[in-house]
Amino acid sequence: MSQYKEIANYLVSAEEERREVPKVTVSLKPDLTVEEAYLVQQEIVNRKLNEGRRIVGPKMGLTSFAKMKQMGIEEPIYGYVFDYMLIENGGKVRLSDVIHPKVEAEVAFVMGEDLEGPGITGAQVLAKTEYVLPALEIIDSRYENFQFTLPDVIADNASTSRVVFGTTLKKPEQFELDLVGATLSINGEIKELGAGAAVLGHPAHSVATLANMLARKGEKVRKGDVILTGGITAAVKLNFGDVVTGKFDGFGEVSFTVTD
Repeated sequence: MSQYKEIANYLVSAEEERREVPKVTVSLKPDLTVEEAYLVQQEIVNRKLNEGRRIVGPKMGLTSFAKMKQMGIEEPIYGYVFDYMLIENGGKVRLSDVIHPKVEAEVAFVMGEDLEGPGITGAQVLAKTEYVLPALEIIDSRYENFQFTLPDVIADNASTSRVVFGTTLKKPEQFELDLVGATLSINGEIKELGAGAAVLGHPAHSVATLANMLARKGEKVRKGDVILTGGITAAVKLNFGDVVTGKFDGFGEVSFTVTD
């Protein structure tokens, strides 16, 4: 357990000091497993909670079938979004607060009821979802050159860094969420686009997968959680001065500006 704490401190220090560090599997524990990586992630979560931070909700990562195939994995990964990571819609993301950030467009779910696996389906997720809303997630690996193995990225809280939520809340039944299109523009130029089906075929499948993964350790998705379901678009590197806009069919826009 002390080694998991040591790794957690290594990664939190990198985040807080805004510096990239060698991968855990290179520097501290070459044989780190996925199971151990989640124990490191839990140490990070415990530390932040002890500092008075609040969890906004879990987030899913590596939710495209292509990405999973590329990483050689059977299921996505999860991490946690904390209150200090929230940027208001139209707000500013400061480069001095991050290391080498990238942005992707996502759909977020606000849960109206608890969701406890195993065996949760997408249909059950939709029945227990209060609202869906658009989001831009800024991911920021703490590792050198944004390079990592699967255990490395899990230990690093799935590269979670900053999130901008849109202000348009909709009921999930108002949409075919797998067909919802999104464009990601930087300075008025469309850089990436995609549809909800890019997320495990349907964003609700992402939340169902999360509930079933959490059930393995006796945890559940909780009422009130705001869950990032994974990138509809590929991630785009951010630079100083960028004006970033996500446009979502039927959802409106989410935007932020990159400052120093």
